[in-house]
Amino acid sequence: MTDFLISEIQSQSAMGLLCLVAVFFYVGLITIGGGQVGITIMQQTLVENFHLLGNSDFYNMVAISESTPGPIGINVATYIGTELYGVFGGFVSTLGEVLPSLICIMIIAKFFGKFAEKKGVKAAFSTLRPAVSGVIAVAAAKIIILALFAFLPGFDLYTPSTWHETFYISGTSFMFYLLCLLVLFKTKLHPVFIVLGGAVFGVLFF
Repeated sequence: MTDFLISEIQSQSAMGLLCLVAVFFYVGLITIGGGQVGITIMQQTLVENFHLLGNSDFYNMVAISESTPGPIGINVATYIGTELYGVFGGFVSTLGEVLPSLICIMIIAKFFGKFAEKKGVKAAFSTLRPAVSGVIAVAAAKIIILALFAFLPGFDLYTPSTWHETFYISGTSFMFYLLCLLVLFKTKLHPVFIVLGGAVFGVLFF
């Protein structure tokens, strides 16, 4: 099934457009916990399963999405849809991404008030919190690794004996990362200026 969807999407046909909408509907449907949780889900779905983006391209898109208004899922859906099918593709892929949320929130708005205080509902939410925190931590770890480490050809995550030869920490990126942390924790500077500073830093040093 996955191979069929990939081939149809790459064909850029009308059926491929419907398949793209179906992929983003699926992503929107299983992204529970907000945009940061969605990073991990989208990386697994769009990069590893459907190969719509390369790993580096995906995390570049994450950086762009975090630097521009709007949720990351919607931004990525619009970006990929537009890249593959033009403006109309961006519109319908975005619609596919947001449709599950629209359906769910309308159902919740109608019925949640009646069940919010029930013991089972409270128990479910109390166990959702640590699960969502774990997924967010995985997304954060992947972004940090990609941002601070440079990987050479031949790197294999499952062969530790080759690590010292195939990846290294980017000293410049690491120092800038520490500087950003220091500024965020020690000053009241708005994070948007940190993001803008990161963009300028990348243009000047990479």
